[in-house]
Amino acid sequence: MATNIDSVINLNDGITMPLFGLGTAWTNECSQAVSYAIEQGYRMIDTAQRYGNEEDVGKGITMSGKDRKDLFIVTKQWQNGHDACIQGLQRSLVRLDTDYIDLFLIHGPREGRNVETYKAMLELKKQGLVRSVGVSNFNIHHLEGLRIAGLPTPSVNQIELHPWLQPREIIDYCKKHNITVMGYSPLVKSKMLKNQQICDLAKRYNKTTAQILIRWSVQHGYITIPKSSKPNRIKENMQVFDWMLSEDDMDYLDQNNVEEIRCAWDAINSEWHG
Repeated sequence: MATNIDSVINLNDGITMPLFGLGTAWTNECSQAVSYAIEQGYRMIDTAQRYGNEEDVGKGITMSGKDRKDLFIVTKQWQNGHDACIQGLQRSLVRLDTDYIDLFLIHGPREGRNVETYKAMLELKKQGLVRSVGVSNFNIHHLEGLRIAGLPTPSVNQIELHPWLQPREIIDYCKKHNITVMGYSPLVKSKMLKNQQICDLAKRYNKTTAQILIRWSVQHGYITIPKSSKPNRIKENMQVFDWMLSEDDMDYLDQNNVEEIRCAWDAINSEWHG
């Protein structure tokens, strides 16, 4: 579990990764947000080819003045396939204005070409263009497909994760196989910030509703990447390390709408196949 903004985790391939970072999916004023976050102490930035903002992320990193070696950049391959992956990574490097990616993820099990895409990522890792390889939006049968193919275990599985979406079977599988769980959309795309349960907790803890949701993710030990383009929110979102939710309140959130959670994950996972 992260105890401060600098907390890290050792991935299964020996790479050290920050447990907390900035999400940038569909973020407005992305360059300024990235630069400000880094100035405030964020060391991990999560982006993706699909977001269309890798170039802005790269500009934000340059604007921050921070040495590249002190940062951890995550991006994701959108189009699956061996050649598409090799070419996609090269384009990402240009857009991000960097010589290497710290964590390169398959964005989703699209087109049924997971094994060849993953093999391409491993080639890129051998070339030193990628430090660690993982996946995103993978269900158990997708992960099993890589294992059965005899490939190294992904270091990370990035999935949507918050009190209303807790795919426990996938989380348990990842823990059993030493795959680090990275949760995106910890703020539920802002859809639940006025939820009465969360508002009541925020009032009791004298925190914002966003901080309650972020703290829940952090306290579970998940890699957490809240996103915002607003400086005050970026700073506020990182103020979650000097207090804790009680065990009862964590249990309360863990049991939140279990049936809805299962149905929601089934619906989301139907978007990814293979």
